[in-house]
Amino acid sequence: MNRPIRGVAVAAMIMFAALLVNVSYLYVGQQGYLSERPENRRVTDARFAQDRGPIMVGNTPVAASKPVDDRYKFQRSYSNGKLYAPVTGFYSYLYRTSDLESSRSAELSGQDDSQFLQRLINMAAGSTVPGGTVETTLDAKAQKAAWDALDGRKGAVVAIDVKTGAVKALVSYPSYDPNDLATHDLDASTAAWKRLNADPDKPMANRATAEIYPPGSTFKLVTAAAALAEGMSPESKLDASSFRLPGSTRVISGNCGGSEVSLTQALMVSCNPGFARLGAELGDAKLRAQAESFGFGSKFLTDLRTAASTFPDELDGAQTAMSAIGEFEVAASPLQMAMVAAAIANDGVVMEPYIVNRVLDRELKVTTQTSPQKHSVALSAENAKALQEMTVAVVERGTGGRAQVPGVTVGGKTGTAHSDNERRPYAWFTGWADDPNVAVCAFVEDAEIPATDIAGGAVAAPIVKAVIEALR
Repeated sequence: MNRPIRGVAVAAMIMFAALLVNVSYLYVGQQGYLSERPENRRVTDARFAQDRGPIMVGNTPVAASKPVDDRYKFQRSYSNGKLYAPVTGFYSYLYRTSDLESSRSAELSGQDDSQFLQRLINMAAGSTVPGGTVETTLDAKAQKAAWDALDGRKGAVVAIDVKTGAVKALVSYPSYDPNDLATHDLDASTAAWKRLNADPDKPMANRATAEIYPPGSTFKLVTAAAALAEGMSPESKLDASSFRLPGSTRVISGNCGGSEVSLTQALMVSCNPGFARLGAELGDAKLRAQAESFGFGSKFLTDLRTAASTFPDELDGAQTAMSAIGEFEVAASPLQMAMVAAAIANDGVVMEPYIVNRVLDRELKVTTQTSPQKHSVALSAENAKALQEMTVAVVERGTGGRAQVPGVTVGGKTGTAHSDNERRPYAWFTGWADDPNVAVCAFVEDAEIPATDIAGGAVAAPIVKAVIEALR
């Protein structure tokens, strides 16, 4: 073989080798990227034509696929779509997936590693791969009670099992109907997407987990926990007289039942000057550490869209005092404040919240089972017991009276948050019960009452009561 022919042969071999390497890289290393490209209609069509498994609440499928006679073969549909939309999310040809339809898509479509054996069996039999079943932890009665109690007001409700962290109710209002996005009429789906995203009320926002708001006086639970950790007791006295913020002309005042009150009394009547002064004395570092031990700064329930609650950094004296009463730049999700109440009821232990109980294949064999996990210890068992008694006093003799449930021990804390002078206050109530063993947080974005009233007690506490009663 002469030199020119050898040169051409070597060049051809190098080019073929490069081609093989490139194809192998694209097939192995870039498979996921190429499959997820919106231009890849073949993959999208195949994905949309899968027989996805159901999402269950108890024995009821709240999301399911049924055979249809069109190019997509299966139609995804949602019963009680608006009620469960913040949990199920949507499954759309044009806009893909969200929430459980996204985070559990592999299991629902039968493509998860845990379903490998089932896929082999189906492939050997020449049949399509069926999707798995996702069982949620939600309680249908509690979910409906939370929705009804919100009564068409913007807001959210979260209920979690105190001992395990299992989510029993998760409602966000206003909501949307996932069927509008899942429709095979792509023009209608496009119109629905544009309408929902243009709506100023943000119906697709998950106010329960993915939005954070000033928690108002519900944050006093965190401040009280920090005070107990520093050696104070429920009987320790607080100066409840008017308090001028350090380095500021602003004065915090209020009728707390006396110029000097116990820590319990201050929590019962939501004493702003007492807690602001206490926060300034504790300092921002101790408040921040206490907030973080409850979960501030961390994301939870990542099967859904979530946002971490925040306690601000580098505070001066005035900012620390305002943060101690849940104002300035403190921001929390309803999920986070439910976790605070749950930790108090659970003797100080913060449990990881979860919303998927287990996943089953089409033969009803369990492929995934969620086990309760401890996140942190927010306060000692002794201090948790003290704070339990203090929160019971809030409900029995203080601002949280409308959360009382006959025959049930209920503890909690009201909150009324003022973030600006133009809107009416946010209303909060976060509390716990011993029967059922549950923590519930209710948040109403527009309390619809004067800012001078205790909005959390009047507006949010009855919502918590309704959810507790539904779980009995």
